[in-house]
Order: sequence, then structure tokens, then C-alpha cells
Amino acid sequence: MSDFSYSTTIETAAAVAAGEVSSRELLEAALARVERLDGPINAVVALDAERALEAADKADEAVSRGGELGPLHGVPITIKDSFQTEGLVTTSGAPELADFVPEKDADPVARYKAAGAIVYGKTNLPIWAGDLQSYNKVYGTTANPYDIECTPGGSSGGSGASLAAGYTPLELGSDIGGSIRIPSHWSGVCGHKPSYGVVSALGQIPGMPGTLSQADIAVAGPMARDVDDLEMALDLLAGPDEWNQLAYSLSLPPARHANIAEFRVAVWLDEAAAPISASYRELLLNAASALEDAGATVDYEAKPSFTFEKAVNTFQHLLSAAEAGTWTLSEIEELAAREDRPEGDLGIWYATLRHREWLSWHERRLQQRNRWREFFKTFDVVLLPVTLGEAIRHDHSRPFTGRTIDVDGQQRLYTDQIKWMGLTGVSWLPATVVPIGQIDGKPVGVQIAGPFLEDRTTLAIGRFLQEALEGFQQPTGF
Repeated sequence: MSDFSYSTTIETAAAVAAGEVSSRELLEAALARVERLDGPINAVVALDAERALEAADKADEAVSRGGELGPLHGVPITIKDSFQTEGLVTTSGAPELADFVPEKDADPVARYKAAGAIVYGKTNLPIWAGDLQSYNKVYGTTANPYDIECTPGGSSGGSGASLAAGYTPLELGSDIGGSIRIPSHWSGVCGHKPSYGVVSALGQIPGMPGTLSQADIAVAGPMARDVDDLEMALDLLAGPDEWNQLAYSLSLPPARHANIAEFRVAVWLDEAAAPISASYRELLLNAASALEDAGATVDYEAKPSFTFEKAVNTFQHLLSAAEAGTWTLSEIEELAAREDRPEGDLGIWYATLRHREWLSWHERRLQQRNRWREFFKTFDVVLLPVTLGEAIRHDHSRPFTGRTIDVDGQQRLYTDQIKWMGLTGVSWLPATVVPIGQIDGKPVGVQIAGPFLEDRTTLAIGRFLQEALEGFQQPTGF
């Protein structure tokens, strides 16, 4: 059998449909690869091998019978452990859910399965999907396949590591503060944060099992090693949720242009509140130059008509309010009574917002969204950093707010790393991340943000940059 470890999802599905490889052969190879390589990485933390093998055999029988097959038919994949998966333990990294086995799939998992995918394992994350690193007391720490002393990112860090290590061609991530984008960036893979609301995330944890609401800012979206896979997966995931499917349909518009030379690209790299490393800046400028060389109009000064600081401040308030939905009333009241405000804390302080305050911050968000809309009348996309540089070393020190990182010899707050995530996320914009090179052997990516609901436009630029800059590079030893 040919080695499909680093084949794309589309290539793998086509090989199964053509009878070039069986689903069972792919699954057995994936299980063997995880057993052989995953010890020091610890990306795949729960297996469902027996049921997956049964599903693979049924998939192979369907191929032999002929007839129509789904776009993911017989493809073995892993899934982030925050998404409920029927019959397979789903913990979201929380000890209190260490034995929780869902009776129903989360909506995006169900959509992957309906397309023919076979879920054989779950991938690691931080507790409650709440950190830029992936570690918890249930399963331990996930390492970066490019450098095991570093994190692959979070919260979808196990997803990024599983893709980089060749365990799966496709993953499912979630993103409220960069949880798709950061692991894609640090793990050298591709990820797409959809426009808010186009993919149902029902069944993700948090909230707790049984929660029906979808948190503000939070989305579910695909991760892969190839942009064509991202777009194919987005087509499977996007659509009305169960509340709206009786009357609504969704049709995302095509990319604004077919020819790269027709694109108008803004480049926004420099902010004193979130300074990026010189090495990372050079690679981002190289990505912009690739577009310019292809004939695109590139502007290095253009920005929407609000400040970075105002956008991040709005993000801080609304992110904390969204995360407070998983808190108890007593926890919120205890926080409200505190007089000290921990420096750099983007995760908790504003959780005590009254609803009337939230409405005020929401209005500020809508004003920023409107200014983004005006901006995208002149530009098609904006290129942005993801974090401040390449993957950081493992740091599980507490408190969270006391952590720092080094950026070209300057100490920055750990939480500064998600400010570029908040700039676009708070306004519900789509954003695609693709690899653009490496710094000291560790990959980095670019964030490509675009107009609300115009996800295919950011994917189109991502596809070009993937081809121009060589895209995913296999880590040594894998």
C-alpha cells in the first residue's frame, strides 16, 4: 500500500472511491502511526479503534457495491476533544468530564460523519479549551512535532499536532480567541475560522453537555494541510442549524476575483500593543511581496477607521462575557467583589459585565463591524500576524496572567499573543491561516482576514500563498 500519511483529504477520499486503497488499510496505518510516533507528542488522547474498524469495513463494502459516495467516504480522521462524539469519551480536558461518553455527535462532527468520515480518535486541548497551549490534568501535555520543547498551540493544539504528524488529513477546530488560527500557525498547517454563525457548533464543550446556546465570537471550523481541503470541509460544515434549517439555506458567495492580480490587499503588521518579532515580520512581508509580484494591489498603510486598541478593548470585554456563560453565579459574584485587576488578564475580568454594559460593548462591536464593511469596499483582504512570533516553549506556570514571552529581547505579556486574534474575531470576520515559512525550524503562518460571509475570498488568497510559498513542510522524523 502507498503511504497516505501526508496525502490531502481530497486525494485520500478519491483513492478510497477508486479502490486504490481500502478504508481499513488507511485506518490500520493511522493507528500504527499513532502508536509508533505519538508518545512524545501526545496529540491523540482517546482511541475508538474497534468501532472505527467496523465502520471502515462497511465503507469498503459500500465502495465494492458502487453508487454514490460522500466526499469524505472512508477517510479516517481525528477530532478535537471539545466536540461531543457519540460513544467516545469527550472531556474538553476537564477532570469532571473524564468519564463522559456522549450519546450524540456535536453538529460539525455529525456533518463530517454524514460525508463519510470515520472518527477514530480524539485530540488534546487545554481544560475547557481555554489556553494558547494544550495541556490538562486528564491527558497531560501535547508537544509540537517540529520541536517537542514547544507547544503546538491551543486550544486546538492536538488537532494541529495530529495534522503535522500525519495522523489525519482533516481536523475540526474551534476558535473564540485564536484556537484554530494559533495552532495552525505554530503547527505549520492550514486553518479556517469561518464567519460567525455559518457553522453550527452545537455540541461543543464548553458550555456543559446539553447547552443549546452558541457563545458569542466562538466558531467551529476546519483544519487541514491544504487549502482545497479547508474549502471542501467548509462546504460540508456550513449551513443553518437545527433551529433554522426548516426555512433557511446558506450559499457563501464566490471569491471576489478569479485572478490574483485583481485582488486589493491591505497589510497590517505593526502595533505597539502587540509587536511582532523581526524574523516573523520579514516572512509576513515576503508573503505580501508574493502577492505584489503576482500583480495584486498591495497597500502597507491602509487600516479601517478605528484603532487597534479600541478593537482589542472591545474584544476583551465581549470575550470575557462570552466565557462567563460557563461560570456559576457565585464565581461571578466573587470576581466582581475583587478590587485587584490582574495585569494582562483577557480571560476573566470582564466576566462580571451587567447586561446593559454588554449591550453597550456590543454596539461598539457593531460600529467596528460597519467600519470593516466600509474598509472592504476598497480592499478585498487584510494580511495580519497571528501571534507575536513562532511557537513558545511549554509554560504552565500559574497564575496564567503572570506568564511572559520574549519578543526580540523584550518581555511581553503572555496574553498579548491573542490581540491580533481579537482584532478580527470580535467583528465576526472570516480568517484563513496558511504556513509562510519557518523560524529556527519552527513554522509560522499568516492570518488572512476578509469581509463577513466572504470566506471564499480569504481562502482564495490562502490558496495562492500556499502555492507560492510551498505551504506545509513535513516535520523532521515524521
